[in-house]
Amino acid sequence: MEDITARQAAPEPRHFAVRPRDAWFLLIAAAVIALDQFTKWVIRNQIEYGTAIWDIGVFRLVHITNSGAAFGMLQGAGPLLAVTSIVGAAAIVVFLFNPGFAHPLMRAGLALMLGGAAGNLVDRLREGEVVDFLKVPNFPAFNVADSAITIGVIALLWTLLMQEDEPSKPTG
Repeated sequence: MEDITARQAAPEPRHFAVRPRDAWFLLIAAAVIALDQFTKWVIRNQIEYGTAIWDIGVFRLVHITNSGAAFGMLQGAGPLLAVTSIVGAAAIVVFLFNPGFAHPLMRAGLALMLGGAAGNLVDRLREGEVVDFLKVPNFPAFNVADSAITIGVIALLWTLLMQEDEPSKPTG
């Protein structure tokens, strides 16, 4: 005969699931992908490659491509960067729905990072390179996906640095 109290005392396993309240994080990622792909489509179709059309304050709108990683590193390493992006996006999804990453700003940062990684991945898989179009003085050109990743990393780091340690709960 099975001991019912022992069965009741066993902890329930955690399940990886997307709950309805998590939908806004996926919407953030989807919005970043959509905005990134739309802006890159406009740039490809409206600005001749290698030219700038106008200045917006300190920003210049240009049409260039990058077959490497951020800041022009690893030029021509598209397949490696695509695999890295897929692995990184998968890790972000795991963290995004991990109960330990419950702070809304932390999760919003992860959603921005996911959207940015996926936006650049779409370009790498479809074109073999990423379109960059925002240029500021003394800084490499970037795009919406790069901006989302940067803002996401800042949000994540800010939350990790500013989050107060919660007192440990007594067990027993």
